Amino acid sequence: MEGLKDILIRGTAWGGKIRVFAARTTVLVEEMRRRHDMFPTATAALGRTATVGAMMGAMLKGHEKLTIQVKGDGPIGQVVVDANALGEVRGYVDHPQAHHGSNAHGKLDVAGAVGTNGYVHVTKDLGLKEPYRGSVPIVSGELGEDFTYYFAVSEQTPSAVGVGVLVENDNSVLHAGGFIVQLMPGLTDAEITRLEQAVGSMPPVTTLMAQGKTPEDLLKQVVGEEGLVIHDTMELSFKCQCGRERVEQTLISLGTEELQALIDEDGSAEIVCHFCNEAFVFNRPELEVLLSQINQPNAD
Repeated sequence: MEGLKDILIRGTAWGGKIRVFAARTTVLVEEMRRRHDMFPTATAALGRTATVGAMMGAMLKGHEKLTIQVKGDGPIGQVVVDANALGEVRGYVDHPQAHHGSNAHGKLDVAGAVGTNGYVHVTKDLGLKEPYRGSVPIVSGELGEDFTYYFAVSEQTPSAVGVGVLVENDNSVLHAGGFIVQLMPGLTDAEITRLEQAVGSMPPVTTLMAQGKTPEDLLKQVVGEEGLVIHDTMELSFKCQCGRERVEQTLISLGTEELQALIDEDGSAEIVCHFCNEAFVFNRPELEVLLSQINQPNAD
């Protein structure tokens, strides 16, 4: 598996009556695990959400972007993922080192870590005046089922979502990926039943990936060999939108009093980005420059 890039494919099947997406997100999820020093169950929860986020990002166009928040009552707190139409993804969990034991099947207990009471929120910035917002209650906490429910209820698109993350003994990510299959109008009852049976009998995503299966192979497991048309392939990457200039604007937005208090009390400021865990340090002279920018009247 060494050297394999993260990719996402999208296409159609069964004469255009099914929309399909599949992704390998191993490098992306490992990057997030490393940045946040996450324990396995938190890695699995964030990895599953990020994989869905990447595929939902591929449903967008141009500069559109979305944010997923999974707010459950489990020990890892909320899971937050940003994704866009360019294959750029970032994310975090509130408590990356909250430890949660295995479930009754000896697997990572994602539902126990996320919690089974709460909501999945999706906000899409489509370049309109108001962003699109959709919310559904958490139905299982395992996340695949939760996003299946989200698509059916919030977007009125019957879908099957399968995602998985396999973590090594040293906590690193061995495999991560998933698929989304969406039903378009025109499917017969027999075709829907066939699809349900294929999804129901499918081995776990990470089992297939451990056998060397590609994103395209995942889709073939669901829709069969015939009639699968891949329209395009894109690379996925971890990318954070933070930066020193953006952090400077955040500090300036605090206003004169708060910024002056920072200078007087601490003499410096360290701002850590939630998403990438990068720290931005500002010393006293740098803070004073920002303060002077607030107090400077705008030139005509």
